[in-house]
Order: sequence, then structure tokens, then C-alpha cells
Amino acid sequence: MSQEIEIEFKNLLTKTEFEAFKTSFNITDDDFITQENHYFDTPNFLLKSRQSALRIRKKQDVYFLTLKQPHKEGLLETHQKITEEEAKLLLSNKAEVFIDGEVKEAILKLDIDPQAITYLGTLKTNRAEIRDGENLLVLDHSFYLNHEDYELEYEVQNKETGKERFLALLQQHNVPLRPAKNKILRFFETKAKEEEKS
Repeated sequence: MSQEIEIEFKNLLTKTEFEAFKTSFNITDDDFITQENHYFDTPNFLLKSRQSALRIRKKQDVYFLTLKQPHKEGLLETHQKITEEEAKLLLSNKAEVFIDGEVKEAILKLDIDPQAITYLGTLKTNRAEIRDGENLLVLDHSFYLNHEDYELEYEVQNKETGKERFLALLQQHNVPLRPAKNKILRFFETKAKEEEKS
């Protein structure tokens, strides 16, 4: 298990802007790896109501269960490596008991019954990461629910200087500020719109 404070800035991009960042940072298609984010909540979205999110991320055949919670500096992430078998049980909604560990303990501290948590859907992301000084520049092309979007994430060590650099990058590339909600919220909002249509 590990915990970390994530400080990041996000901005939605057009496809043209996304391609311009690739060119500017010499990122090729071969630099992208595919990640799958599988999202969970209770049927009445108790995690969401506490500004928290739960996912399983599959990255290069390794599975991580992550709970994201609000923190004064950004987001507190609790990570726990799980087996493929454990992941499949959670994804099938057939796990008789929620996986023991720090993630389960953190969910209980939110006064949520882990047994009430259910699988809601998957978002696939093609991601490239490159160091920019002490910060990490991330380009994401995500696919979910017959939808796709492009995003710049900028993970920083220092909130103030990181924000200055992030805004300077947008300005250098003539990209307007379009603050992006996190992926799970975009997923849920798109899912709600799809359900309204049906």
C-alpha cells in the first residue's frame, strides 16, 4: 500500500492542440501506453457525495485499486496492488467480501459499507508522460461510453510554481484555460446523459 498527495492541474484540449503538444515535446505514438480505469461506487453514489472516487487501473498487466479523496493540497490517493483474480471478482460484482487492506479501511472511515460498492464502467486512456523540470506533463486521449476526449495533466511538486508553469505552457501553445473535471466525474456525467436519452 502507498499513499501520496497528488497536486495536478488539468485542461481539456482539442485534437489539434493535443497534436501540437505532442510535436512540441517530441512525443510519438510509440510513447503512449494504454491504461484501463474501471470505476466503482455505491448505487446511490456515496463515494461521489464525499468527493471521493474508487477505481481499478490496469497498467501493463498489473492491477491497482485506488481510492482518491479530497486533501487541502490536492488529492489523497491510497493505492493497493491487487491480483488479476481479485480485480475480476470486483468487476463481476461477485466478490463475497471486499478485498481487505488499506483501501477498504479508508472506505470504512468514510462511513460507507464496502459491500455496497459496485462496478459502474470502464474508461480507456492512451497516455504519454514526459518530465518537465521537476514536474510531469501527461497527455491523455480517453475513450468511454461512445465518447472521447483529449486532456493535458500537469503533476507538480509545488502548487504555486507548478501553477505558474502550467499556465505558461497553455499560453505558449495558445490554449485557452478549460479546467477539466477528473475522469471519473466526466465518465459519470456522460453516463447520466446517456441514460437520460434512453
